[in-house]
This record gives sequence, C-alpha cells and structure tokens, in this order.
Amino acid sequence: MRSELFLQTSPWFILLCLLAGSAYAFFLYQPEPSWGKRLNAVLAILRGTLVSVLCFLLLAPLVRTVQTTTDKAKVVLAVDNSQSTAEAGVKAIPALEEARRQLTAEGYEVSIETLNADTPLTELDSVKFNSTQTDLASMLSTVRSNFEGQNLTDVILLSDGIVNQGLSPAYGSYPFRVHTVAIGDTIPKRDILLRNVSANRVAYMGNEFPIQVDVVANGLAGRSTTLTLRQGGRVVATQNVVLNRDDYFQSFTFTTSSNQKGVQHYTVEVGGVSGESSTQNNRREVYIDIIDGREKILLLGLAPHPDIKALRSIIEQNENYELDVKLLTTANNLNELTDKAYDLVIFHQIPDASGSGNQFVQRLMAKNTPMFFILGNQSAIGAVNPLNRTVQIAANPGQFDKVTGLFNGSFQLLNLDNQRLDILAKLPPLSVPFGEYRLSPGSEVVLYQRVGSVATTKPLLAISTEGERKVAVLTGEGIWQWRQEEFALTEKQDVVDELFQKVIQLLSVKEDKRKFRVYPVSAEFDAGDRVTFQTEIYNDIYEKIYGQDVRLDITDEKGKIQNYTYTYTAENPRFEISGLPEGVYKYRASATLRSGLEQVSGQFVVTDTDLEAQNTTADFGLLRELSERTGGRFVQPSTVASLVQILTNNRPPDRLDSSEQMAELIQLKWLFFLLLLLASIEWGLRKYSGSY
Repeated sequence: MRSELFLQTSPWFILLCLLAGSAYAFFLYQPEPSWGKRLNAVLAILRGTLVSVLCFLLLAPLVRTVQTTTDKAKVVLAVDNSQSTAEAGVKAIPALEEARRQLTAEGYEVSIETLNADTPLTELDSVKFNSTQTDLASMLSTVRSNFEGQNLTDVILLSDGIVNQGLSPAYGSYPFRVHTVAIGDTIPKRDILLRNVSANRVAYMGNEFPIQVDVVANGLAGRSTTLTLRQGGRVVATQNVVLNRDDYFQSFTFTTSSNQKGVQHYTVEVGGVSGESSTQNNRREVYIDIIDGREKILLLGLAPHPDIKALRSIIEQNENYELDVKLLTTANNLNELTDKAYDLVIFHQIPDASGSGNQFVQRLMAKNTPMFFILGNQSAIGAVNPLNRTVQIAANPGQFDKVTGLFNGSFQLLNLDNQRLDILAKLPPLSVPFGEYRLSPGSEVVLYQRVGSVATTKPLLAISTEGERKVAVLTGEGIWQWRQEEFALTEKQDVVDELFQKVIQLLSVKEDKRKFRVYPVSAEFDAGDRVTFQTEIYNDIYEKIYGQDVRLDITDEKGKIQNYTYTYTAENPRFEISGLPEGVYKYRASATLRSGLEQVSGQFVVTDTDLEAQNTTADFGLLRELSERTGGRFVQPSTVASLVQILTNNRPPDRLDSSEQMAELIQLKWLFFLLLLLASIEWGLRKYSGSY
C-alpha cells in the first residue's frame, strides 16, 4: 500500500502554518516560567507543533492511497454429484483430489462447486452424490457469477453428461475454459422404463380425460409385458406392451374419468421384464385435481324463440358451463328453480307484459345472482327498469325500432377485437323498444345502437359490474339472425359467439371477497422443497390487517394430522413447511377475527419424480461439445494427470489489482489521536509542574 499527500493550495502556505505555530508558542511561553528553561522549550515545541498541524489542516490537504493486491490464478473443480454419477463419481474423486493437490502446489487457487449451490464445500471427500436432478448449465452459471471479475481461467467438470433439468450447458457463454472429465457408461442398459407421463393437472368431475404414457425399452426385443393404470390401488385399465425391437418406443393413452371430487392419485406402472437392469423407473405417479367447477346457468324464457336456441348453442360450446333451459309456457314445475343455486340467470323477454314470470324473477333476484336481461316485443319495460341498475328505458308502448350494433372502443372490461366487430354493421337489425334511454351510474356500454348509418348514444348492450350483483341488459331480440348472417358471410360464427361468451363469462365469474385467505403458492411441490403458504387478512373495507394468530392443520392421505401455529405479520406474510413426503395433502387454516372464527381449506400435492432413474446412459458427446466450444479439453479420470500437466505448463500469471482512494487528511483517525496526544502531554507536563 502506498500513500501520497496532495495540496490544494500553494506549498508556501506551509511556511505560514509553521510561522503561526512558532509565533503562538513564542508569545505563550516568552514570560519567565516557574519551571526550568528546558521544560519550557519542550512545552513550546508541543504547542507550536499542535497549532502548526491545525493550521495545516485548514488548507484541506488530500491523501491518495493506492493498494495493490495479487489475484492468483484460479481453477474450479465442478462436480456433478447427481445420483446417476454416484458409483463412477466416487471412483473418480481420488484423481480429482490429486489434481487439486498438484494445482495448489503450482500456485493455483482451487475451489469446489457442486449442483447444490447453497451448500459450499471445501473438501472433495465431503461430496455426496445424492442430487435428485442434474442442471449443469445452472451450476456453470453459478460459477460464473461467483467468480465474476476474478482471475478464474479454467473449470474442470466431472460429469456423465446426463442433463434432466434446465438448458444444455453446451450453448452457454462462459468467460473460462471448461475441461470435462467424463465418467459413466455410454452403452445403453437393457431396461424398460416410463420416459414420460402427460396428463391435465385439472379435470372436471364426470368428464373423460386422457393420460398419455411413453414407454421406452432397450435390448429387450421379443418380450412383452402389461401397462397398468391404477387409482388408489384399484386397477382402472390395462394395455399390452409388445417389445418388437431393441430400441422400442411407443406412446399409450388411457382415457378415464372420475366422479370423486378433489386431487386424485393415479399410478402408471409397466410390468417388469426378465433381464432388465432396474425396475426403479417402471412406475410413475400422477395427480389430477378433479373439480366440480362447472358454472351453472339458467336460461329462462317466456316462450319458444330462435334466440333461446342461439344462446343455448353459444353457451354449450364451453364445457365448463352446466345449462338449464326452461320456458314459462311449457315447464311443469318452476318452483324448483328458486331452490337451485345458479351462477348466472338469463331472462329472455321476462318480466313479460302479462306478468306471468314476475314471481320467479323476484325469487331469483333475492339471491344476488348475476342477471342478464334480454328484452323483446313481449317484455314489460316498466317492470324491467326497477330490477336492473344498468339501463333505464322510457319506452313508448307498442313502438319498436330496428338497430344494428356499434362496438364501444373505450370498453376495456373485455378483450375484444374492435376490427372484427365491424362485421356487426353488416348483420340484420335487432328489434328494440323505441324511446328514451338513460345509462345508470357505474354502467358501461358494450354496443351502441346504430339506426341505418347513424350512430347513436343509446345502449344496445350494457353491463354493470359494481355492487353486489352484476347485471347486463341486451335491449333487443334477434341475435339468432346475427349468427346466421355471419355464417353466410364468413362460413363461421366466431365474432357473435365470442362476444356473448365473454359477456357471459364476465357476469358468471366469481369474485373472492373473503376476508381471511390462506393458500399454497403452488398446487404442486417437489419432494424436498418447502411448502409455502401465503396469508391474507382484511378488515371490513378490505384493508390488510396484521398480528393475528393462524392455526394450520395438514392432513396426509393416511389421515395423520400435523398442527402448526404462526402469527401473520407484514414482514413475513408466508409460512413454510419442510420435510413433507410424496402424497396428496389437505389443509385447513383458521383465525379469530372481529367477525368470529374464519376458516379456509384446500389441497396440494407433493411429488417425487425420480429424474435420475429415467436416463442412466452417459452422454460423452455433450461433454465433448462443451469442451470444444469453450476451448477446453475432454479427458477421462485415468488421464486427468495429463490435463493437470497442461495447466501447470501454461499457468497464467497472477493478476495485480490496484485500488485507489482519495480522502482529506483530516478524515484520518490516527491524526486525531496524534493531536490529542500532543495536547494531553503539554497539559500533563504543565499540571505536573504546578501550572495550568
């Protein structure tokens, strides 16, 4: 470290500082002292030095400090400690240990890196080959970030080249050479395994859903076995597998259904074959969440009408909807409709002029169910107005108008294509009540009325999503003609169908207004990961509140319950649980709020997919490509010594790193203590000699 002093003023000012200190000491100690002349001279020198230094500091001198450090050449030993390398990796460790010893002796700084980036190691003997997945690209990226800006020139990677997570490491960009030490067996073993199992994570109760299975076999031609699908130990279906060649690959599909609600546990298993190397990869677990999530819609019409058939066709395109269609003129018992829970009720020409359907409207309205009113020639406009807070119509009795639709480009609640909706101008006009229209506060227009070529501000289709109930009003009838004409023009019915499908979806979607919410951040976790729960608690005006104690009960498939308690805080709104084995879990969370005891429940899944057992054939081609792309060398454990010899013969020089710091002299702490020492010595000598 080297320091230099810089002045921001002329050096001649130093003489003035010395002169000021000397003059101050001279006049202070000029009178005849009560002590000896020698002590008087010492005191004058101390005082003169103190004052001179203080004056010098007023000149704001600067000190530049230059520190030079030596950054030694570095090598990282990156060990693929996955389960697939366990046997060969243990055998190769002594060769790496010897390489480390020789490189250290030649002046290299050697570090160790594994797939477990959060567990740093200092000794190769401590490496445990137990990682359940292999992501070489991530490991090399971690090395790159950990040694960024340092003198890292080479990485020696011990691996079998099998990658089952992340990107291929061969296509990464690294500022160092990667030398690969290849281990493992490149000859495929005689084995049959389930390479991949694909299924939807969510299925609807009662609906059929597929489970696709990829079966791979090697070296077992001429044999046969059975592929079995089980649910909770019960055999659901089986298929024969005939291994007609050595490099066998075949996809099988099971189509099944479930009438049980919740996460269902399925097992796919291929029977063992004589001569295969391992049966560990013959079984896979599948978890599918079976939900009864179909939204129930009631379409209640006054009488048979083409619009009702058109609406039915539009709604039934979505299998997530369960539709009931009822007509006042043909239904025998409509009282049962008021006892059934619906997510949306569509009234077609109800309330009507005769008043026959008004009683059912009143009963259904009492449940705060979203409503969609479609007006027609038989509608009682005066009765509709007080039932909706969307559009108020002052209609002239018996008078109707013919209008087409014009999309409101400023309507943002639905993601609709304005250009596609231009086709509405070419479709037949709807019949709407003639009169004055007033849009209620909080409502938004989806379609305006257009009379001929004249655009008006009267709403044709409007929606209100504020308050406890969502309400939409289509002020005209005849949408069946829209669908027919669109098909005649385009041979499709996409635009009209999409418009009404999205309106129905907006009306029927449920909003979560619970004040107490606890839920896992993911529906599925890997074994070994921490299961994390997010907590949210709100007051009456939906502001977040904190400090409540939450009880969390976790129940496994065998019915065993684990209890946890935590306090919900702003600093830590999440709660984590570790160590849960594979399986389906149910949870129930509860907390006491001002409104009383609140509870929520749900399910999550912990899966344990043995990725390391899916492929045990070493990929030396990947390792060669990685070495070639980075300028490294490809070797095997028996020839690691030759790689070490190359590195020692071509050892890069150590790098000198210099850092420079500029600071004011007055900021140096030792200077303060020096001045304090000078003043203390002077004061002490004066006091000891009988003066102040």
